[in-house]
Amino acid sequence: MEANMLNLGGVGGLILLGLDIWALISIMGSGASSGRKALWVLLVFFLPLIGFLIWLVAGPRSETRHA
Repeated sequence: MEANMLNLGGVGGLILLGLDIWALISIMGSGASSGRKALWVLLVFFLPLIGFLIWLVAGPRSETRHA
């Protein structure tokens, strides 16, 4: 059997799904324009692993609430 580091089935797939959902929620809560949000959502949706990594480095973040 060959070990595959990028096997996204099972638990790895669930982890990636959770991270993508977190990214999508953060994108929607960000202060970015609607067009930029739409582009980020499409990137994360259609390229889950690569889109998430790009978002993690350069994507819009949710606005933090200050008390």
